Amino acid sequence: MAKVLGLGGIFFKSSNPESLAKWYQKWLHMEMAYPYGANFKKETLPAYGYQVWAPFKQESDYFSPGNQTYMFNLIVDDLDSILAQLKPSGCLIMPEIERGEYGSFGWFVDPEGNKVELWQPPEKAPVES
Repeated sequence: MAKVLGLGGIFFKSSNPESLAKWYQKWLHMEMAYPYGANFKKETLPAYGYQVWAPFKQESDYFSPGNQTYMFNLIVDDLDSILAQLKPSGCLIMPEIERGEYGSFGWFVDPEGNKVELWQPPEKAPVES
């Protein structure tokens, strides 16, 4: 039986795609090949990083204060440094940081109102229950 092998990409509409791509390139150092976006190779992922596809209930406020029905999750190598790096960009940075066995999570809202989750995976595998 055929099956899905992984996440092939995230595609979304933007009021100014070139400007938004340049913002991500400047503030998050994402290598852009506009109009095709950024390519992430599996070889660059941390040992305990992975891809997730998960529907949320319509009533969920997890994507707030973003104004979209989806949220990006980007894997980062140093959450604290990247959040500090974003401060001068003028984007809304959520004050809370979540740290636990699955890694560290922080959030910001980009110039077009997309809430973005930043994830620094753990250095060792989470304990399976």
